Amino acid sequence: MTSSDMDFLTIALPKGKLFSPAAEMLAEVGYTAEGLSENSRKLVIANDTLKIRFIITKTADLPTYVEYGAADIGIIGKDVLLEEDKDVFELLDLKFGLCRMVLAVPERLAGENVQDYAHMRVATKYPKIAERFFHDEGIQTEIVKLNGSIELAPIVGLAEMIVDLVETGRTLKENKLVEVARIHQATARLIANRVSFKMKFDRINKLKEDMRTLVEKRGLK
Repeated sequence: MTSSDMDFLTIALPKGKLFSPAAEMLAEVGYTAEGLSENSRKLVIANDTLKIRFIITKTADLPTYVEYGAADIGIIGKDVLLEEDKDVFELLDLKFGLCRMVLAVPERLAGENVQDYAHMRVATKYPKIAERFFHDEGIQTEIVKLNGSIELAPIVGLAEMIVDLVETGRTLKENKLVEVARIHQATARLIANRVSFKMKFDRINKLKEDMRTLVEKRGLK
């Protein structure tokens, strides 16, 4: 780290649905910068007075920025942490952005237990999570990695089932899919680079405790 790096705390925020609640939560505990916006053309947004820098990254890339020290800390969903499997400190469950990772199949294939789906193809954005789940269940499957429109795969015959992240389950219903197993729940997490956590412990720990107090004040569960 350079002396400039040590002066500033660099915070990574993810594009997408977690950006606004993450930025709002940080602002409530005094961490913000003029022009901080998901759509900002600036790659780095700084508050020179508070010695804070923000970078806004693609969701899947954020843990990598933190792991390699390009950001000291970041806010990201637990689902991304599990899929990317990066070497970072998970400091705090921020209790927002609640979703669940599920196994879903077409209504006509709904069975009594997970073993009914052995030797089928599964489409997912989360191949590592899916592979661990089926391995733990002792089931052999063929995993097809997709980047979007996961629900389309069973409709067109690409796969018999999907592993995906859902909030309300509305999209599943609209595509005549049913949840047959819940793999895990996911909420937003505060993470830190391991070296930064030691070198900037006082600043990072204060931020963590301020956010913990805010989570408790909000009564989030």
